Amino acid sequence: MTQLSTAAIAKAAVAPLEPRPSAMRISVRMRLANLIAVVIPSLGLVAAIVLLWGRGFGWIELGLLVGMYLLTGLGITVGFHRLFTHRAFETNRVVEFVLAALGSMALEGPLLRWVATHRCHHQHSDKDGDPHSPHFEGSGFLGLLRGAWHAHMGWIFKPDTPKLAHYVKDLLQDGPIRVASALFPLWVAIGLLLPAVVGGLLSGSWMGAVCGFLCGGLARIFLVHHLTWSINSVCHLWGQRPFDNDDQSRNNTLFGILTLGEGWHNNHHAFPSSARYGLRWWQFDAGYLCICILARIGLAWNVKVPRQMTALAN
Repeated sequence: MTQLSTAAIAKAAVAPLEPRPSAMRISVRMRLANLIAVVIPSLGLVAAIVLLWGRGFGWIELGLLVGMYLLTGLGITVGFHRLFTHRAFETNRVVEFVLAALGSMALEGPLLRWVATHRCHHQHSDKDGDPHSPHFEGSGFLGLLRGAWHAHMGWIFKPDTPKLAHYVKDLLQDGPIRVASALFPLWVAIGLLLPAVVGGLLSGSWMGAVCGFLCGGLARIFLVHHLTWSINSVCHLWGQRPFDNDDQSRNNTLFGILTLGEGWHNNHHAFPSSARYGLRWWQFDAGYLCICILARIGLAWNVKVPRQMTALAN
């Protein structure tokens, strides 16, 4: 790879995080892109329901939906969140690149932007500067609704936090990670085309490919989006607070299971650098289980967990 092409890729990876002089014009363009990223998966879900109505939801469609959800969901929780944001464990370059690609397929933004936003959230959790706290939209029932909407998805249509690149100075020095972030459009395309190809091959028909694209692609993105965003909204409004953190993060059993461990959010905010979010034996944490498997086969090491696990949440 030439020096010129490396510089171009690095610029593409960093540019979305840096302030722009034409903020209003860029903001409108980004809001439109975010709107498309939200609306198209929703339409894909509706299309899948209409297409399969009366025909039935077969094992191929179910397998692609669940399989792609698990792969991209683990890409978010194990890769984007526990590895890149909090450095809760270490791994090799190949696993890093795979996790970066899988997390990008969830269509939640490039790796660098995702990590920067989440680190900003932790620094200002439920205080001024938190990009998606639900607690600053007024009081009463209407304030609660406005706050839940803002935390769930309204925040993605608002301007970036100033100097967002400040939160990922370490990753900006890592060439391969910058490349993985810059390749975000490619990973998204693969995440949509892969289930279509698999669906077509397994069914032996173009209709199978279309159903694979809709179920394993668009409908899966819709599912991952709203379950991930529920951590920002639901898990800062409803649930248990075993740890008296300086914020309103909460554990929510339903989302702890559905989001592969992310819903044990109060635990996470108490020990943000821990690779384990489900601290009690009954708090199922699929993300941590995945990291344990990686560690067992020698692909993860220096896995961080709080000491005296059994006494932490008492």
